[in-house]
Amino acid sequence: MKKFTLLKCVFAIQALFFMSCEPDQGSLLPKTSFESYDFVLTAEGKYAEDFENASKTSYAGGSVAFSDGNWYFEDALIGSLSGDAKNGSQSVRMRNNGVITMGFDLPEGIKTLSLQHAKYNRDAQTSFELYYSTDAGATWIRSGSAVQVKKTRLETSIFTINVKGQVRIEIRKTDGKSDRLNIDDIIIEPNPSTQTGTLVDINEDYELGSKGSYAAGTVAFPSGTWYLEEALVGSLDNDRKTGLKSVRIRDYGILQMNYDVMGAQSVSLSHALYGTDASSSWELQASTNGGTNWARIGDIITTSSINLETATFSVDFTGSVRFRVVKLSGSGDRINIDDFIIGGTSEPETGTGGGSPALGEVHLTMGNPSAAISDINMPNNYLLQKEEYIMSYSRDRGTANWVSWHLDEAWLGSASRQNDFREDTTLPSGWYHVNETDYQYSGFDRGHVCPSADRTLSVDDNSNTFFMTNMMPQAPNNNRLGWASLESYCRSLLNGGYEIYIISGGYGIGGDGSAGYAEVIANGNVTVPSNTWKVIMIIPDGNDDVNRVNTNTRVIAVDMPNSQNIFSDWRQYKTTVDNIEALTGYDFFDLVPDNIENVIEANVDAI
Repeated sequence: MKKFTLLKCVFAIQALFFMSCEPDQGSLLPKTSFESYDFVLTAEGKYAEDFENASKTSYAGGSVAFSDGNWYFEDALIGSLSGDAKNGSQSVRMRNNGVITMGFDLPEGIKTLSLQHAKYNRDAQTSFELYYSTDAGATWIRSGSAVQVKKTRLETSIFTINVKGQVRIEIRKTDGKSDRLNIDDIIIEPNPSTQTGTLVDINEDYELGSKGSYAAGTVAFPSGTWYLEEALVGSLDNDRKTGLKSVRIRDYGILQMNYDVMGAQSVSLSHALYGTDASSSWELQASTNGGTNWARIGDIITTSSINLETATFSVDFTGSVRFRVVKLSGSGDRINIDDFIIGGTSEPETGTGGGSPALGEVHLTMGNPSAAISDINMPNNYLLQKEEYIMSYSRDRGTANWVSWHLDEAWLGSASRQNDFREDTTLPSGWYHVNETDYQYSGFDRGHVCPSADRTLSVDDNSNTFFMTNMMPQAPNNNRLGWASLESYCRSLLNGGYEIYIISGGYGIGGDGSAGYAEVIANGNVTVPSNTWKVIMIIPDGNDDVNRVNTNTRVIAVDMPNSQNIFSDWRQYKTTVDNIEALTGYDFFDLVPDNIENVIEANVDAI
């Protein structure tokens, strides 16, 4: 590493501003002043903090002076014991609801941030969240979901933040338990402003994209990738459009940019009623933190004409921003949106934003069936990531829509079944957290979606299959007979040199458990599915998995009634992937080339 001192004068001027700012009551950071700003950079020009050149030996709140400025520690210290996981001689040790807060701003934003984390000594697993502030600590924005800390050796989590300008970070331990964690080696890639010269307009006319259903999904247009929910690309006579296509939105649909642009001075778009539908209202929203939070721009708009009209919004964004249209009235009435123009901006930025840590990526190798994202505004298609599996969670159903996981021999070991059923505290605050007793006396099993026996490499891996977000109410005979037999069959294939991609879930409402028929349990907080389903892709061990899928790749699809009156042989319930897609609205294996996907999804497994 090297010292970077060229910008000292700039940072000294900034200090005059920071010393005059009052932190909000939610921040633990006191007012501080700084004498110098010697930012430690790597050879690649990234900001780095290794927590080596300072001392703090108690958990009491207080500032710690590092070479580039002060950090504030609450319920945290600098650890150097043998139980502290660290690179070098020191790392941060946090307990309870500990917080460490950067007391100064980085002037060139954050593109990505990586840090290392581990459990302290023999403590139980714990969790933390990363926050950032663009207003000197007055308000804080969470980046991604809580990170589960399960190992005693240091692991790396990566966050994509994509903010420009002055920014600082804060790390918060989230479970409140006395179990401790270590944090070390924070590396931040700057995100300098590139908005120079003449500004441009970005015009998306939706002509060069295709989406024929209202199911949630992403569409690649020339301007970038857009997310459409209850929306499609329409080309019928009743679609109002300036060319051959426009976006058609129904009910409470969303048309959302999945990329950022640098700055914006105006937004305009054309809108009209589809066919002879009744009037509908909608609003334009903007996000400056990669889609984590959204705010309305201007007034609510009412669409009442069958002729395209233009709505124009004056805005004043200088940093990263993205926009979306949210329809506010349902009842099946539809509107068309066309010619979306962002004025006074630069080219779209690379990356998808969203602030999600790179966690469990292997489980979505073959695709994201419902285009789920970690956005609290998508409560019934919320992407929830674990190291052991990834899911789309439905707040209103109290269960996962689907869970996706990769299975090979590397996931298997000698860890025993933990049986530590518990609520998932990584769900957004304010949502109902299904707990370990909510299925009691219901007549339905707490049925694993990703099985416990598929994750036996470590105690932590197995334990993390017992989050209630990974459960669905299953009739005992469904769970213990055909379902269990299919799970065992999948694991038996690994001995033949195969690896497996599995997506599973439930659909419909109402099942027949040991206590009779029920549609909901847990005081209405959990919906009982009528059917349980599973889609399984089996390929030989190897690398570059997507490109090794061909028309002869074996795929198993199973659709079982959630009932006590069920055959024990899962083979009685084989079907096609196409059929399960039609029943659920999901798009499986969408990263496989279409000419191959169409073949393997139309076949019923013959073995």
